[in-house]
Amino acid sequence: MTTITNPRIETLDLLKGLVIVIMAIDHVRDYFHNSSYLFDPTDPTLTTIPLFLTRFITNFCAPAFSFLAGLSAFIVGRRKIPAELSSFLLKRGLWLVFVELVIMSFGWCFDITFKSVHFSVVWSLGISMIFLAGLIHLPKKVILIFSCTLIFGHNLLDNIHFDNSILWAFLHERKPFLTTPDHIFRVGYSIIPWVAVMSLGYYFGSFYNKTYDPLKRKKLFNIIGIAAIVFFVVLRSINVYGNKLPWEDYGNLKQSLFSFLNLSKYPPSLSFLLVTLGGALLFLANSEKLKGKVVNFFCVFGRVPFFFYIIHIYLIHLLALITAEFTGFGWQKMILPALPFRVEALKGFGFNLFIVYLIWILVIAVLYPLCKKFDSYKQAHKEKWWLSYL
Repeated sequence: MTTITNPRIETLDLLKGLVIVIMAIDHVRDYFHNSSYLFDPTDPTLTTIPLFLTRFITNFCAPAFSFLAGLSAFIVGRRKIPAELSSFLLKRGLWLVFVELVIMSFGWCFDITFKSVHFSVVWSLGISMIFLAGLIHLPKKVILIFSCTLIFGHNLLDNIHFDNSILWAFLHERKPFLTTPDHIFRVGYSIIPWVAVMSLGYYFGSFYNKTYDPLKRKKLFNIIGIAAIVFFVVLRSINVYGNKLPWEDYGNLKQSLFSFLNLSKYPPSLSFLLVTLGGALLFLANSEKLKGKVVNFFCVFGRVPFFFYIIHIYLIHLLALITAEFTGFGWQKMILPALPFRVEALKGFGFNLFIVYLIWILVIAVLYPLCKKFDSYKQAHKEKWWLSYL
């Protein structure tokens, strides 16, 4: 059983490592799958079972990271006074926003002119930490009410639109904006409800206090996780609220099921969060006693997820650039004008899903020793303050 006397809780590292390795599948697919430049993998009329599932399992990644970031903030805060924790969250949040806009925008596109800047998952974590820096001073019950209100109620905002409103895009609507005729920025991850996912994680951090019975925690997490998934099935079946797009009956089980499970991520709908956070809680409830080489393998990535996230995008994009050169497309085609989704010039590029998975395994194999070395360095140099930002 995981103990809390250790500053790190292994089951949290395990979940972080697992979801970030799964996340890498989706990013390899973005660059290498031959359908990536043609159609959305969740389109019920065009997708296949393996392709849909490849995309669907990665839905768990961003919510798990945001939730665990809040939970970890609570655990870190047990060793700090509130003002110190607020300062740390504020500075780390600003750092993550910078990383998103500069380091990650370049990594996704390799364009030194930054024609396309993306407000994506790292930005979401950063801005949520900035908000959390203030929220931690509220009573725990108020944080819970705030979190649940946004998560359960934000789909009421789906039909509210303000043309050309940058503020509304940042708050609750996925939208691109032209800054010049050749430059664009895209808001993919809105503040609502992502900030609530992180603050909910912060609230759940109290269940990892030393005085909280692990068996009681397991029971509670199982109950909440199962209830969330059951509620999702009921809510989705009613088809009235909880997801921006209602599901359709296509007259056959496969396509109808694809439609049922095609959940809105931008912003994440209530249905999306019920499935993903419910799954995360079930995993946390039942993984505390897991041990062995497989657990250790994923925990390495889970202890350095930010480091892994940055370098895996650069590695995948570099491999795609080299592949484009040697398959006749030319490396220049991989200097992208936007995220690698349905780029006209790359139609015909890529491989089948089996090759995509082989490339994913290669990426993980290459990055594992780097992550392990960096993890060892972090463990041996805890006195270095700047390591807490990586």
